[in-house]
Amino acid sequence: MAKINTAPATVSKPRPTLCVAPRPEARSYPDLRAPELYLSRELTWLAFNRRVLDEARDREMPLLERIKFVAIVNSNLDEFFMKRIGGLKQQVAAGLETPSVDGRTPRQQIADCVAEARQILEASSEVFAEVRGELAKQGLLLRRYGQLTAGEKAAARADYARNVLPVVTPLGFDPAHPFPVLSNLSLNLLVSLRESAGKEPFLARIKVPVGPHSPRFVRIGDGDQFVLLEEVIAHNLDLLFPDCAVESCHTFRVIRNCATDRDEEAAEDLLAMIEAELRDRRFAPFVRLELAEAMPVAQQNLLCKELDLDPEIDLYQHHDLLGAADLMELTALDFPELRLPPHQPIVNVHLPEGASTFDAIRRQGSILLQHPFESFTASVECFLAEASRDPQVMAIKATLYRTSPGTRIVDSLVTAALSGKQVAVTIELKARFDEAANVRWARRMEESGVHVSYGVVGLKTHCKALLVVRREEAQLRRYVHIGTGNYHAGTARNYSDLGLLSCDPVLGQDIADLFNALTTGRKIARRYRKILTAPKVMKQALLAMIQREVSLHTPAVPGLIRLKTNALEDPDMVAALYAAGRAGVRVELLVRDTCRLRPGLPGLSESITVRSIVGRFLEHARVYYFRNGGAEEYYLGSADLMQRNLEHRVELLVPVEKAQLRAALGHFLDTQLSDRHPCWEMQPDGSYVRRRLKTGERRSCCQEALIVAAEQRRQLAVAPVARLRRRVAAGAAS
Repeated sequence: MAKINTAPATVSKPRPTLCVAPRPEARSYPDLRAPELYLSRELTWLAFNRRVLDEARDREMPLLERIKFVAIVNSNLDEFFMKRIGGLKQQVAAGLETPSVDGRTPRQQIADCVAEARQILEASSEVFAEVRGELAKQGLLLRRYGQLTAGEKAAARADYARNVLPVVTPLGFDPAHPFPVLSNLSLNLLVSLRESAGKEPFLARIKVPVGPHSPRFVRIGDGDQFVLLEEVIAHNLDLLFPDCAVESCHTFRVIRNCATDRDEEAAEDLLAMIEAELRDRRFAPFVRLELAEAMPVAQQNLLCKELDLDPEIDLYQHHDLLGAADLMELTALDFPELRLPPHQPIVNVHLPEGASTFDAIRRQGSILLQHPFESFTASVECFLAEASRDPQVMAIKATLYRTSPGTRIVDSLVTAALSGKQVAVTIELKARFDEAANVRWARRMEESGVHVSYGVVGLKTHCKALLVVRREEAQLRRYVHIGTGNYHAGTARNYSDLGLLSCDPVLGQDIADLFNALTTGRKIARRYRKILTAPKVMKQALLAMIQREVSLHTPAVPGLIRLKTNALEDPDMVAALYAAGRAGVRVELLVRDTCRLRPGLPGLSESITVRSIVGRFLEHARVYYFRNGGAEEYYLGSADLMQRNLEHRVELLVPVEKAQLRAALGHFLDTQLSDRHPCWEMQPDGSYVRRRLKTGERRSCCQEALIVAAEQRRQLAVAPVARLRRRVAAGAAS
């Protein structure tokens, strides 16, 4: 076991691999495309996971919350290998040596990423060991099978034989039997067996059946003690091999490449193409092999050979838990004292319960929604549910990128179609890792009479929009919702997102035109009056607004740009922001993870700051602000500042024009930019330092501050009603 560093980590150490020039010097920077000005997309994303892991190190964080962050980091790294390492390996296999904007070839990117990922995984293991010990002190024990009493072992064996063994299928392999097909992310046992003395041993693979009905962590007795399912299987192999002697048993786990996109433009049936692509992934090349350190070298080499993996690059040995993403199971245990207090979102003050959403939107003109501080269920889901039942509603149109069984969105769309309304849905079948679910949603909606389309050929439809057409007083009125997050009940509780409900007629017409383009399925160039859409307009508009800020910048009215996004990767956007910084425009960037730009470079980006917030909720909102010489502009929507979003996806940004809502967005950004606890500040070399408290300053958290602000809005809204009720009660008493 590696030694645990018990000192709380507050600084992410500089990583020289993040950039080419490790130390900036004052100079003119004539070439804004120079590789040394750009950080690695992949390495800055991995650096984000270091910041997530730092939340697990925080000893003021409840223990199950710390476990949650360990699980998130490991889940993120699994996805990173499936998507990014898989894609880079494809480039190497194709002989591509073209360097990225930061000067790295695909082969160099893999080497740098693998080195960084190994460090993160090792640090994650150390943090888990520490938290595991603290959980034991609280009565939540993760035990080894060998530590169980004879009675506990007998009970575990009986439970396994009854509830798990019937679905376990051992597969032997030898010269007469091919190596078995291993599914992506599968946890396996490699067992060496001998039938009788004198016979050659043979190998068998057992897939550990982890799933909703077969948890990884097996409860022992009635208490809060658990043992790993793979250990239960490994110590009861006689139930699978009654006539064999077990010589060894070791755990291993595999990850496959999921970058297996087919040619969409050549597909006659997109739905069939996606289903075929999902089948392809079952047999895609492997990109990572994880195994227990105790596995003999001969068996390690055998697995690497069969999986066509390089042991120097692709083999990861662990002295503890394989597949630590499964630790998320433990966060559901009934230990409220080991978790943060549950958050109860308020109902938006302009959407009182029991009142018509349509009436509320008409009264306000536009309503800003802040999730999860305000309820997604009581706003977006209620809006669509009401529309599905309202006889005055004639048509509903929606985009779906990701959704969940717990979301009423699909139910409402189906209800509306069955009641005779015109319902059209653009569903993105190629939403990474949600393809299978989206295929099921698509088939269900089609069977109910919903007009399902799959967007524009060659582009992912990533925008989040709803359109409701309602007949009112002999005319039709359009109501819209535009969001920064998916129509997904689960993520709406755990992601920080924004949304806009509006009946603005111009905005409604723009959204209607956008849906006409999506359902037509062609790359139609349309002129919109308010919204910005990608790939045709958005990037050029944002670049123009950055340049406009430079041209309007004066000592009296200094330029100011504030951008909140998940990622800043597009080289053109980075170059434009460098130009703004060189001109003296203040640029305040809130970038959750990937960021190619280096702030604080003398003579270039001294007026630029980059901050990253990692907290209880995943920061997911996108907000773009420009001072514009005093005529301030705010936009919100679905697009990150990545080349794929701006050039290869259908994205949507909508202006926020109502003064009250602009003030609310300003407060939202001010709150996040002034944060000092979950906020990290990027240094010129690409490393991050957690912002330190000033002398006498209390530890603060912007997300907690936004929870408090939401509650204050609720109290201000109910205060007049409470005063009226008191007056009525006083009058009745007199």
